[in-house]
Amino acid sequence: MERSREAAMAERLRGERLQIMLSPEELVLIDDFRFAKRMPSRAATIRELFRRGLAAEGFLVAPLGQHSKDFGVAVAKQARPKR
Repeated sequence: MERSREAAMAERLRGERLQIMLSPEELVLIDDFRFAKRMPSRAATIRELFRRGLAAEGFLVAPLGQHSKDFGVAVAKQARPKR
């Protein structure tokens, strides 16, 4: 029950649109996965595959409400030599 509530919240907060081009073979694979997993749409299927791919590479989904600026790499400033 909690998972569906989180999924509904994420669905409402989604505001970016991403357009991609797929080969016919890629589309068949996406549809096969969608129907095997009983996913509600191609978009939901692609989001799930994207999430799984990122998780497999060690990237976790950020908690709701975090901004991209929270994930910046802090680089220490190097002291400039004095002239």
